[in-house]
This record gives sequence, C-alpha cells and structure tokens, in this order.
Amino acid sequence: MSRSSLALPFAGLRPAHGHAAAVAAPPYDVLSTEEARARAAGKPWSFLHVSKPEIDLASGTDPYSPAVYAKAAENFARMLREGVLVRDASPAYYAYRLTHGGRAQTGVVIAASVDAYRSNRIRRHEHTRPDKEDDRVRQIEALNAQTGPVLAAYPAAAQVDALLAEACAATPESEATADEVIHQVWRIGDDRVVARLTAAFDGMPALYIADGHHRSAAAARVAEARRAANPRDDGSESYNRFLTVAFPHHQMRILDYNRVVRDLRGMSALEFLTRVGSAFSVKQSPVAVQPAQPGEFGLYMRGYWYRLQIRLEHAQTNDPVERLDVSLLTRHLLAPILGVTDLRTDERIDFVGGIRGLAELERRVDLGEMAVAFSLHPTRMEDLMAVADAGQVMPPKSTWFEPKLADGLVSLVLD
Repeated sequence: MSRSSLALPFAGLRPAHGHAAAVAAPPYDVLSTEEARARAAGKPWSFLHVSKPEIDLASGTDPYSPAVYAKAAENFARMLREGVLVRDASPAYYAYRLTHGGRAQTGVVIAASVDAYRSNRIRRHEHTRPDKEDDRVRQIEALNAQTGPVLAAYPAAAQVDALLAEACAATPESEATADEVIHQVWRIGDDRVVARLTAAFDGMPALYIADGHHRSAAAARVAEARRAANPRDDGSESYNRFLTVAFPHHQMRILDYNRVVRDLRGMSALEFLTRVGSAFSVKQSPVAVQPAQPGEFGLYMRGYWYRLQIRLEHAQTNDPVERLDVSLLTRHLLAPILGVTDLRTDERIDFVGGIRGLAELERRVDLGEMAVAFSLHPTRMEDLMAVADAGQVMPPKSTWFEPKLADGLVSLVLD
C-alpha cells in the first residue's frame, strides 16, 4: 500500500457465500445492549456477537471491561475458524449499494488514508469524545481488524459513478436485508478498473466523513501507535488505512433532526409565541409542519402546529455554521427565549431523528413529557461539506443519515 494514495484496494474479509444475511448487523452504536441481545437471539453468526459482545456475557457487564473485548476476539476467531468469514486472496474495491423504499445509493468500500485524515484531506465536522475513541481503539486492537466502516462522501465524480454502475450490473456477491434496507456488495478486482478508481480518488480534493468520526479517530490512533513501534514503517502497512464506504455526495440522504424541550421557562403559551414572533413569522397550521425549505420550522405545542419562518435579517450570514437551520433555531429561539444554550449538556432538551416522523414529536408533547417540539428542514450535504471545508464543527445533532451501513459485510484486517 502507498501512503500517498487517498484510497486503495484491500483484501477484504467477508461473509462466505450464502452467509451474508446471517452475518450482517446494524452499526454497533445504534442499538442498546438489550436491543442487540434481542436482535442476536438465535442468530449465532450475527456480527452483533463481535460488535456488541457484551450480549454474550452476564447482564449488567460493563461494556468497556477487558472481558468484553476478549469476548469480541473470541467470537471473531470462531467465525473465521468455522469459515463463516473468509478473506479474499487479493486486493479489491467493493461496490456497496443500499436500497430503501425504492431509493438506491451506490458507493465503494475503500481503505482510506490515515495520513489524508491527519492532513484534513479527509475532512470531519464533529468533535470526538476520548472515552468513545478509547472503546474503538480497544475493539480494533482486540480483533486486529477494522470491522465498523466509516460513512463518507466524495464530491461529484462521474467517472467513479460510472465504474460503480458497471460493476453493479452483475449479480451481487453478497446480499442481506435488515430493517427494510437491502445491502448488496460486488467485488471489483479487475486491475484496470482498480487503477482507474485509485486515480479518480487521488484526483479528488477531499473526502468528507458523514458518520464514523470516532471510528476514524480510533483508526488514526492505532496507526500512530503501530508506526511508533515499527521502525521499518513505510506506509504500505494496512494499519495506515481505515475502513470506509464512500458515496457520491448527491446520493447521500440526510433526514431532519428535530428538537423537543421540557418546559416554556415559566411563560404562558401566548407569551412564548409572542416572543418567538420577534425573530420569526408565526402562522398556525391545520396540519403537521414538515419544513419544505431552509429557514422554515414547525412548532408543536398544546395540540396545535405553527409554521415559523426566520426573518430575513436574522438569516443573512456567510458563516457556514451560523447559517445552518439548527444554528438559527438555537441562536434566535432556544437560547434567548427558552434558555437552552448548551445542546450537549442541558437536560431540558432532547433530540428526535427524522426517521421517527412528526408523530413522535406530537406523542412526546401530548404525553406531557415535553412542552414544545420543533421540526426542522434536513441539513443539506453541501452545507456539511462547507462546514468541513472551513475547518469548523457542526452543532450537536445536526445530521441523521439514512439508511445506515451494516457491520460485517466487509472488514479490513490489519496485517
């Protein structure tokens, strides 16, 4: 492997023929331990036994204890020993298609460059937490493999799209359906196609991490430690790479990430709406409000929906973070009116992914659990890229990507 290439092929570790459906599992961070335990019940080859190995230990086991990582290694080794997972004989790229609700997006599984990540050519838009990084580092070291892919986007590249479309014309080598999402994988091993894909990625100005900031940061930490321990490191080592699935940015689907707040800070509903009117136009709506454009918001309170539109003078800014809808709502409503200034720590606010629909907002308010809910227009991929290009950080809970990748369909072994 060359350290200079943004993306390279690799000899993937994959489910043996006919085992993909039994192996494929949701990402480790979208299920609780108990949810994972229920999902993996009666499924001995589910990758949850590797990504959430505490499900095979006593209830209440600390998921960050050494026993958990040891169990992950044990379960991983068993899948290899029993031939459920097999390693390709030679390096390749892998086309990866997600289909949900009749909508498909097609990307490519690559070994992405840690150096490009360090130099910000592979760009991020989130801060990471050391404890979560530590968890992923321990998982990688226990398995000597990266099994949870990073979700990334590449800027429009017609040549890459065309090469992937050609690869996907054949019958997929792996296919699994989970949570109404079809996951399909094709191996791309032709040397000429591999070379063209490598050159196409090398010509890109950047890749953009969409989801998987802790996985990529952990991979970089593992690489740093192994480089320090290897005086002959020349960049060709697989630990200098991290497992990534890159999709064209225009195919990425971001759902809205909505907000609910526990109380009105002592205000009456009328007083609250009056104050909201200082920065937004406010109109009652006979139906639930799914914002149709940036700058538009829905507000649900006491059984009624209202349509809010940010006033133009409050929305005009060239700052890529400040112009986001999530920022406008915080700056002009949540902070000054409701007193919610720190979205990361304030227990009065919670977040509802758009996959749950507007009915979930209504439910939480109608139950009295929350006083008011806000629906937002989804963040656009172009806005995320602009924030990353500026070297800035997205506000908390700004993006909800759907559909999710599956764990276990392609893994990167650290030779």
